[in-house]
Amino acid sequence: MSFDVHAVREQFPILSRKVHGRPLVYLDNAASAQKPDAVIDAMAGAMRHSYANVHRGLHALANEATEAFEAARSTVARFINAPSPETIVFTRGATAAINIVAAGLDVRAGDEIVLSVMEHHSNIVPWHFLRERKGAVLKWLDVGDDGEIDLDALDALIGPRTCMLALTHMSNVLGVRTRGAEAVRIAHAKGVPVLLDGCQAVVHGTVDVQALEADFYAFSSHKLYGPTGIGVLYGKPERLAALAPFEGGGEMIETVTRDRVTYNAPPHRFEAGTPPIIEAVGLRAAIDWLASQDGAAIAAHEHGLRDRLVAGLRNLNWITLYGDAPDTGAIVAFNMEGAHPHDVAQIVDRHGVAIRAGHHCAQPLMTRLGVSATARASLALYNTAEDVDVFLDALVKARKMLA
Repeated sequence: MSFDVHAVREQFPILSRKVHGRPLVYLDNAASAQKPDAVIDAMAGAMRHSYANVHRGLHALANEATEAFEAARSTVARFINAPSPETIVFTRGATAAINIVAAGLDVRAGDEIVLSVMEHHSNIVPWHFLRERKGAVLKWLDVGDDGEIDLDALDALIGPRTCMLALTHMSNVLGVRTRGAEAVRIAHAKGVPVLLDGCQAVVHGTVDVQALEADFYAFSSHKLYGPTGIGVLYGKPERLAALAPFEGGGEMIETVTRDRVTYNAPPHRFEAGTPPIIEAVGLRAAIDWLASQDGAAIAAHEHGLRDRLVAGLRNLNWITLYGDAPDTGAIVAFNMEGAHPHDVAQIVDRHGVAIRAGHHCAQPLMTRLGVSATARASLALYNTAEDVDVFLDALVKARKMLA
């Protein structure tokens, strides 16, 4: 199966619009990706024809909605090669997924959580809650100048009081893929569970949670060409069973009396209240749509675009690039000499180019890089060589304005 980027683009209606009178060049995909017709139509169809609340109803619409919701769970399980749908928890997003794990752990004063300095804030702040509220200790794994983690240093950091390793599977700033499976093996050799943040990794490669052997894996839908408002927490059955519930309400219980409550089994134990029903339909449609494409061809296409972008940026002697590890995905962070990233982003926007500027919810990494912010261009399967060239031309024009 070949990959026809122009045919793919026709399935994303927003890509046909103009911004400031110019064709849209959308390079902010690491923040959130655009949605294909397949997702839009699936969600609209569910709302038009078969919407009801799930699980507890006995009428036809409730049954149809429940079947669609649980089919989405099964689709997600197949997508990441989870052993069963029961290992898949639907959440409000990856942030909520990580909070479920952090809040559900039995952590005592002095217990340690190991993090890398290039984690997204969603994989930092929940652990700070444990530091503030329970006396946990955060231990930090540095990264090299190229953004790669040192596995020997990781081994040395994990001690007898370590209760969790929380690690990005792919940096949202540098695009560096961490050696997740090797990190898991190191942690497991010392009896330490691992949570991997897969928000970027699931978009730019195949994820097999059984091969990784991670205890928990979290990702969001909206970066995966699906809707906002839904994310996924995968957990090994024994790990989910050991977590205390994060929220209380309907669905997550078995019985409630005046003096006691018993909880439902995972995954429903962690899905209090009305879940993201329509969003689950959209996530399933996004995964099915991706599965209809040639994954190897997409990977080659994105790799070629990144190479073109990096080569173009290196030809500009007033650009500084960050992160150059051997296994790096379609995310490029950079700065323009003498210009703030916000100014760069605003000027290229006038040429129809959408990029991100700021600390990217990764302030410890910014400190490690010695900057307060960077600009970031992140590519998706629907981007083209022309998009890259328009962006590079816009950067040259921005330089002339800001010099």
